[in-house]
Amino acid sequence: MLSTSDNQNQSKDNKSNSSVPKENGFNTHLVKVENLETTFYLNSGPFRAVNNISYSIDKGKTLGIVGESGCGKSVTSFSLMRLIEKPGKITNGKFTLGGKSILDLPEKEMEDVRGGEMAMIFQEPMTALNPVLTIGYQIDEQVLRHKKVSPKEAKERSIEMLKLVGIPSPESRYLNYPHQLSGGMRQRAMIAMALSCDPQFLIADEPTTALDVTIQAQILELIQTLQSQFHMSVQFITHDLGVISEVSDDVLVMYGGQMCEQTTTTELFLNPRHPYTAALIDSRPKLGQRPSRLKTIEGSVPAPHELPAGCPFVNRCPRAKSECSHQKPPMKSVGLNHTVACFNPL
Repeated sequence: MLSTSDNQNQSKDNKSNSSVPKENGFNTHLVKVENLETTFYLNSGPFRAVNNISYSIDKGKTLGIVGESGCGKSVTSFSLMRLIEKPGKITNGKFTLGGKSILDLPEKEMEDVRGGEMAMIFQEPMTALNPVLTIGYQIDEQVLRHKKVSPKEAKERSIEMLKLVGIPSPESRYLNYPHQLSGGMRQRAMIAMALSCDPQFLIADEPTTALDVTIQAQILELIQTLQSQFHMSVQFITHDLGVISEVSDDVLVMYGGQMCEQTTTTELFLNPRHPYTAALIDSRPKLGQRPSRLKTIEGSVPAPHELPAGCPFVNRCPRAKSECSHQKPPMKSVGLNHTVACFNPL
């Protein structure tokens, strides 16, 4: 993986800036999320795991969502997929995919969208895949659900997808159970399943977290290649800024279930404005430097029910003011395509 400093220098030369592209006079937002809120109702009281999140993703582009564990990244994505179960509930917001309002769909119609028009690569394929069904059966099942094909055609499609994601001897692997594959192979099989029905929108929820560095690089390259081939919009979730710098056009930084900063990937690394973002970047090791200790962010992420009334980062922020403790900072513009939720930005 590349270090942050290398990623800054490369500055994603092959990526365009985040100005809204136009096609025939219309903007090309494929994904649009507005004021999304997801609340969990526990015995100790309700708390918002996702609080007023808004963003958009253009066709063929990648949005990286980054933050520490517990900041709401995965809950945001599960909300979009309508996979939030009790005691959780989507309590506000709107999500449109290609102009279609997803959160308002009846569950039967949502079943047609989930796995078809939008798909998700889960963080740990060993738990996401059914251990008692073969890889081929599980991909076939999705193809048959969303495509008007025969069982024979579904099998051909499944083997084709296994080959496409770089699994050797796909005809043999088609008959394997998840435990018979390595971690990297299982992740490739999960990607094959996610892309088997040509989705417009792919959510990748930390797809490389459990993999070694070499396999990580292969999976990242595979996702980018398939994105280009299928011209998908991608939402890539991770806590690793090095990964974000390689795959994303734009970045959303989250903390405590809320938005901290949103801008292009290049701008984020060159000019971070939120203290939390800057601290995340500073905490990464850099090539050519041998510090005695890595920089850390003092303190820890508060539990959702212990979040302060104001800025969620206030108790760990070296730039906090009195107003930060009792007022939530709104997202405000600090430059072209660059917004920050901070009363005292860098």
